[in-house]
Amino acid sequence: AARYWPGEGMPIVALHGWLDNANSFAPLAQHVPNPILAMDFAGHGLSAHRPEGVATHFLDHVRDVLALLDDAGIEKCILLGHSMGAGIASLFAATFPDRVEKLVLVEGIGPMSGEPGESPQQLRRSIDETVALAGKQKPLYHAFDDAVTARTRGFGGLSEACSALLCERGLVQTEQGWTWRSDARLRIASASRMTESQVEGFLRAIKAPTLLVLGEQGMGGNGMFDHRTHWIASLQVVRLPGRHHLHMESPQPVATSINEFIAVTADS
Repeated sequence: AARYWPGEGMPIVALHGWLDNANSFAPLAQHVPNPILAMDFAGHGLSAHRPEGVATHFLDHVRDVLALLDDAGIEKCILLGHSMGAGIASLFAATFPDRVEKLVLVEGIGPMSGEPGESPQQLRRSIDETVALAGKQKPLYHAFDDAVTARTRGFGGLSEACSALLCERGLVQTEQGWTWRSDARLRIASASRMTESQVEGFLRAIKAPTLLVLGEQGMGGNGMFDHRTHWIASLQVVRLPGRHHLHMESPQPVATSINEFIAVTADS
């Protein structure tokens, strides 16, 4: 599933964060002139879940982005990703450089990595969580607003208004109450993670001019990925006031940075 906002110029294909959905880009779409096509990743929003018994892997999303571009007849795009979506956008831009004119990353640069020596524990945790999932029920909420409030307490914090936007596409009403549409398997730890050297290999393969937008109260404040900024050949970094979902909570300054980046690189 996807959501589309019409506009002028090269299309922006937008990739949301973990447990979010295409509505993540609704506030930003009001301030960006380009058309935006925002997908719901598998198991998120209105998209179907992966088949039962099939292990879900982060890298499968990269293939899904390619399928979206092909289905939509988009030869080349501006690729925009937030958080997990920024990780997937980084991998896609490195793997299919001919399909990405420009790359915009918000609160993320490349995927999460792990130490080689931690691989056995990572696999064990993933299998243990998969086994434990069988007996678990998704949380139920008496009212839509109760779920909205719960979502505000998710990763990075979120305002009520932005939480409600995500819940519009992320909740389903049952006879018992409201619950999350998302695939419960998304919460299971990955069976394996890339090493930091592998992430470096992907980031160094990115050819497109790249903009990285960080929130000062989000990842921009902790310096967690600062060393990765040296691995992308053409990178501009912008730090703005805001939390992890600053593209939703402060869309105007984020959009201004994106619009200026698109205009400058389009002219050069």
